[in-house]
Amino acid sequence: MENIAARLYSAAQVRELDRRAIEDCGIPGYSLMQRAAQAAWRAAQARWPQVRTVTVLCGPGNNGGDGYELACLALADGCTVRVFECEDLPRRGDALTARAAWLAIGSVERWSATSAEALLTADLIVDALYGIGLSRAPEGETADAITAANAAHVNGVAVLALDIPSGLIADTGQVPGAVINADLTVTFIAQKIGLLTGQGPAFAGAVELATLDVPERVHVGLTPIAQRIDASDLRRWLPRRSPTGHKGDHGHVLLIGGDHGMLGAILLAGRAALRAGAGLVTIATRAVHAPLLAAAQPDLMVRGVESAAELAMLITRADVVAIGPGLGTDDWSRTMFDTAMAAALPMVVDADALNLLAQQSPSLRRDDWLLTPHPGEAGRLLGCSTVTVQQDRIAAIQALQARYGGAVVLKGAGSLVADGEVLRLCPYGNPGMGVGGMGDVLTGISAAFLAQGLPLGIAAAAAVTVHARAGDAVAIAGGERGLIASDVVDALRAQVNP
Repeated sequence: MENIAARLYSAAQVRELDRRAIEDCGIPGYSLMQRAAQAAWRAAQARWPQVRTVTVLCGPGNNGGDGYELACLALADGCTVRVFECEDLPRRGDALTARAAWLAIGSVERWSATSAEALLTADLIVDALYGIGLSRAPEGETADAITAANAAHVNGVAVLALDIPSGLIADTGQVPGAVINADLTVTFIAQKIGLLTGQGPAFAGAVELATLDVPERVHVGLTPIAQRIDASDLRRWLPRRSPTGHKGDHGHVLLIGGDHGMLGAILLAGRAALRAGAGLVTIATRAVHAPLLAAAQPDLMVRGVESAAELAMLITRADVVAIGPGLGTDDWSRTMFDTAMAAALPMVVDADALNLLAQQSPSLRRDDWLLTPHPGEAGRLLGCSTVTVQQDRIAAIQALQARYGGAVVLKGAGSLVADGEVLRLCPYGNPGMGVGGMGDVLTGISAAFLAQGLPLGIAAAAAVTVHARAGDAVAIAGGERGLIASDVVDALRAQVNP
């Protein structure tokens, strides 16, 4: 089986893994709680070796139990420890046992209006309020404690979340209300998908998995919700080329777009397709733009196209069609769209082509295309709001793939890739990539990989990964602010030759 860290599970699945560890493997639940606290405290010491004062926020469930156990460890290591309890107290089970263990050596304080000041004097705040069972917004004193912890965090106090930041929904990455803003989340037994998509990356900080020495056999027969892509996957997906390879072996991409005023979008896509290794790249664009594009990038073959017949002729020479960058939505755009949709070639559909698909052909379904919507475009394709898409990105991409077929990339933090068989999540990328033109670059990369013979789902996953890692390389070299799409194109060669 693949690396356990690559498997992403729902909250219900993690509870099942926990049950199997306890009932089938004979590991006492309290032992798992102690192991969780030990793993989290080791991670905290490694990240913040200077910590001397620790404040632990405990809720009533097993997450709170983890917090009591961590408090014991911190005290044993010579730290000054304060434990605050919110809402109801543990009444039974392992959490109650953990609370008793703490009370044997320390004391607890009930959260109150004056407790917030205590957080400002801590070196480290430990969030043990809610675990993976939360499906609503935090309320009352727990919400107040979260707000106070975040205020202390703004003032430089480190924050460690146990298993998942309280207030973050484990299945979706949704944040319905107050949520802990953590520097580090140590998650237990298995990865929760909500940590890596939706709002998860914004609040989880660095994520470390502690498997708690649970045997591998607890995972047998339980299919993860998704697989997390790893950069090492690129070595399998993008093998070295044959020494006798030539341009005809590497595919011919036809890119369609660049309506009036949107020349740059199709140019970025074309350059990205070249840098991603396509053997030949042709651009079909407005006739007035053809000489400008040819001058800007002589490696591209550029054709001015104003009619369906002209485009149909170019399609006969291509291996893959990509449509959308700078396409527009006027009559010319619709002619290009309708002609492309009639082609029996693998296809990448992005940007305005997705909007035309939602308007003109919402019932069209194909098994050989890749759709690459951002959340707004995904909402139009599904007939719902962007907010609805972002509330459950996993459900949204599964609905898109079920309705339209082929493969789908749902862009955004923790981009998702679905092909009807495997759901993959890309953990790479950075906020600097939130600028115009990035989607056009992804379109070009995706088309190039399809042209080189990668299967649809793998081409999509590889394109998303290469795109994100190129953006990360640029950000590492010069920072996130000011990063532009052309920078990512320039960084592609290093990523497509793993």
